[in-house]
Amino acid sequence: MAPATRALPLACLMLLLLRRAPGAGAQAGQGLELQQPQEEVSVTAGETLNLTCTTSGDGPAGPVKWLKGWGSGNETIYEQKGSFPRVTRVVGESNTDFSIRIRDMQPEDAGTYYCVRFCKALGGVDEVFRSGKGTEVSVHAKPTPPVVSGPGRRAGPGQSVSVTCTAGGFFPKDIGVKWLMDEAPISAQQPQVTPGRTKSSYNMSSTVTMTLQEDDVRSRLVCEVQHPTLTAPLRGTYQLSKALRVPPRVRVVADPPSPVEANKTVNFTCHVKGFYPGDVVVTWLENGTEVKVENISRLVQTPRGLFELRSLVEVKATEEKNGSVFACRVVHDGQDPISETAALRIAAPAREGLSDWSQTDNGVNLLSSPSLWLGILLEKGLLSGLLVFLFKRGRHEEGNAGAAALSHSVSAPGSSAHGGGSRGSAAASFVVCT
Repeated sequence: MAPATRALPLACLMLLLLRRAPGAGAQAGQGLELQQPQEEVSVTAGETLNLTCTTSGDGPAGPVKWLKGWGSGNETIYEQKGSFPRVTRVVGESNTDFSIRIRDMQPEDAGTYYCVRFCKALGGVDEVFRSGKGTEVSVHAKPTPPVVSGPGRRAGPGQSVSVTCTAGGFFPKDIGVKWLMDEAPISAQQPQVTPGRTKSSYNMSSTVTMTLQEDDVRSRLVCEVQHPTLTAPLRGTYQLSKALRVPPRVRVVADPPSPVEANKTVNFTCHVKGFYPGDVVVTWLENGTEVKVENISRLVQTPRGLFELRSLVEVKATEEKNGSVFACRVVHDGQDPISETAALRIAAPAREGLSDWSQTDNGVNLLSSPSLWLGILLEKGLLSGLLVFLFKRGRHEEGNAGAAALSHSVSAPGSSAHGGGSRGSAAASFVVCT
């Protein structure tokens, strides 16, 4: 700030002495006085600033100017000559009140303002005659709306990312920042405050680091900025979906499942689920060669915000395609491909003469079943044992029958000797007939 009293230029002092009327009783210490009472003034950006300056007493002729700064780097803010659109006199044509108004103050208008009375020196050059003490002007500026930015590339669940909030052009320096995730407070680093474009403005940067989760697709970060010039906090938002990448899960299903009958149509469906963002490309390959797909995949977003789709390819199960491998290749968000495969198997045709129970059932040949063969062997063994048993029993009964017949033939003569005549004749007749 400039000193309050300065030595009068010799030329201005001589003019002042010449103008004094003889006998008026004026003393050398009397003369023009200049009052600039305001030491410090604060104003909010956009408002109008009033600067006070008055003079009293007598002095040499000369203009009054308002300067910003002192020395070789000063800037003329107002003088009676010239055009200054933002500056006007408080009292228009006054010779003693040189107060001014400056409208639409901005942070770059901050500085020290001096009210200065000049006098005309020899040669017509203006020299300083009196100056005020100076008024330090600070412009309270609101911060710009906060801008929230995330990482330059996406990251997957479980990975950490940093999100930054910036604001600038504010004064004074004091500023507060609060971070919210889905309206719940989260911890963050202390804001970094640095000088702005002018010495009376500042910039702020605040960063929060967090670990991404799969469910963050619908999560929102809020940077809330508080400053003395604000009646309510300023808010900047950031959707975490901009930083998140969730890779898909891929599965291939055949309908009907292999093995299938020859010349049947098989639908291979590729299920791509749970991915974000929706930038995905699905292609089919048969034995490594890309297949043209008629059915176009349709993208669907789930309530969680993730995406899923299905892609289908139809294949006729001809003999030459037996054993072919069909691959679903998925390229998500420009990342490395993910592939899943399924093979086409054709069932062997039924051989003539085999009963129905010997044919394949759900891909299993009944004749090749160890349990079936074990049952057949057990059945054969039991049947053979039964036949042997029946054969031996028959031979035994036949032997018994022959022995009985022989016994009857031997005992018949004895019966004739011991019994009556007619009774014995009958027995003898029976034996003979036999």
